[in-house]
Amino acid sequence: MAIGDELPVKNQGHTRQRKIVHVDCDCFYAAIEMRDDPRLRGRPLAVGGDPGKRGVIATCNYEARAYGVRSAMASAYAKKLCPDLLIVPPRMAVYREVSAAVQAIFADYTTLIQPLSLDEAYLDVSDSQVCKGSATLMAQEIRQRVRDSQGITVSAGVAPNKFLAKIASDWNKPDGLKVVLPDELEAFVAALPVERLHGVGRVTAQRLNNLGVDTCAQLKLWRKADLVREFGSFGERLWELARGIDERPVVVESRRQSVSVEHTYDQDLPDLAACLDALPPLLDKLAQRLGRLEGQYRVSKPFVKLKFHDFTQTTLEQAGAPVTPEGYRDLCIQAFARGARPVRLIGVGVRLDNAHSPLGEQLLLF
Repeated sequence: MAIGDELPVKNQGHTRQRKIVHVDCDCFYAAIEMRDDPRLRGRPLAVGGDPGKRGVIATCNYEARAYGVRSAMASAYAKKLCPDLLIVPPRMAVYREVSAAVQAIFADYTTLIQPLSLDEAYLDVSDSQVCKGSATLMAQEIRQRVRDSQGITVSAGVAPNKFLAKIASDWNKPDGLKVVLPDELEAFVAALPVERLHGVGRVTAQRLNNLGVDTCAQLKLWRKADLVREFGSFGERLWELARGIDERPVVVESRRQSVSVEHTYDQDLPDLAACLDALPPLLDKLAQRLGRLEGQYRVSKPFVKLKFHDFTQTTLEQAGAPVTPEGYRDLCIQAFARGARPVRLIGVGVRLDNAHSPLGEQLLLF
């Protein structure tokens, strides 16, 4: 059964059926480790850094998640939650190779592919004639081909837009498929908790809950003007999502928005002076990474990110600020003042413009 046949959308003067597939590999890094070493299966497993060196969990399998272990969690804390957790170091070259093979499978169904990371992507199959144009059958085939060729599982969501396709891919994880048909869209969205909406984090969800809004059905009762008054410009987006509206296209050309370097320290940096002393090697690495872009972008503005010892963090960026060691020192001073606490991580970077302009002058500033 094809998805979206009943949902015409305008496209350059005519209508077509919009069919979006979101494919998400299940616990990608951990799945590859279990594939390559069957002895790891069935036990709590994570891929990440050393707990004794301020490491962080990159991903974990479902056995580990049962203990509350999650990605981006400090490895030491993960071990407290699950003392039997085995943490293995990442093998990025292997993960990239598998990702490339999975992306090659996608290309057999459409040229409109938007990778979000190594392990997930949007596919616009609206005009694809593969599987007789059925997005559902395409998703089923993709899942089977990835399983057969790579030995890992993927979950997929099929829907008339990106917002719903991404939610659907998480619906029956792991190794699942969820299809949201156009005539099911209204009821499906109405039952969604507001926490599932794209862009709604913990703070916004709590604000909505405090206003008596727990589901999209309740959110839909609000007028757009009232949501804008409460949430600013994001209120208009909330109004759209509560109705299942998402006109964002699948963007094929993914150009870099930023380049950055960050480091987590084995011991907290106790004060501002220690943070400033830590900047030069980070800036050297940043200059090297910018040099590898070969003049494809123009530097827009610099930024500094600090994560304090209590895991709160702040990022400070400033258009027009000099991309120089002195400029980064000034940003670091301002960022540190926001927390004035020991620092566990420092990041430095630049935002990029999508302009074909050489970076040579900027690099000289380092």
